[in-house]
Amino acid sequence: MTPILDNISKIVDLTSDEEQRLLSKLETKQFKAKSIILNAGEVCQYSYFVNSGLLRSFTINDHIVEHVLSFACEGWWIGDMYSLLSQKPGNLFVEVLEDAEVVLLSKENQEILYQEIPKLERFFRILTENSLVANQERLMDNMSLSAEERYEKFCKKYPTLIQKVSQKQIASYIGVTPEFFSKMKSKLLRK
Repeated sequence: MTPILDNISKIVDLTSDEEQRLLSKLETKQFKAKSIILNAGEVCQYSYFVNSGLLRSFTINDHIVEHVLSFACEGWWIGDMYSLLSQKPGNLFVEVLEDAEVVLLSKENQEILYQEIPKLERFFRILTENSLVANQERLMDNMSLSAEERYEKFCKKYPTLIQKVSQKQIASYIGVTPEFFSKMKSKLLRK
């Protein structure tokens, strides 16, 4: 079975005909590290599923500081949900951090599949709900936990990312400057 079918089967069961119909609506692409597959200001046309590799979504503020919103490794989805759903220009960049194979599901094909395979509408509703819960939890953590606590939580939640993602990007994800992060890590190592 393909990784995307494995991912979907965790939530809904598709028949083999439904699986084939879904696969016919997908496009798989190879991307090199450092490729930007979505730019801020563009309308997001795809949901991206990572077969292999590592991606991140981020924004850049007026002071040219990057803020990492999310990472996506094998078996994860990524995109600019605001732009995809509203079909308005988004604020996020999606960058390939290490060579990746990514499955693209266009907004148009996703809508067609909702009509043809209603189970997929349920799948994406649950995926969206899980994303909403995770984002709310992260927002609450950013308001109530210290930087050290946020870093510890990141390490527990994403142990495989610690070695794959730069310290600067981890700092951005937990909401601190790289300089503060470096001092904080030194302090934690001394404990």
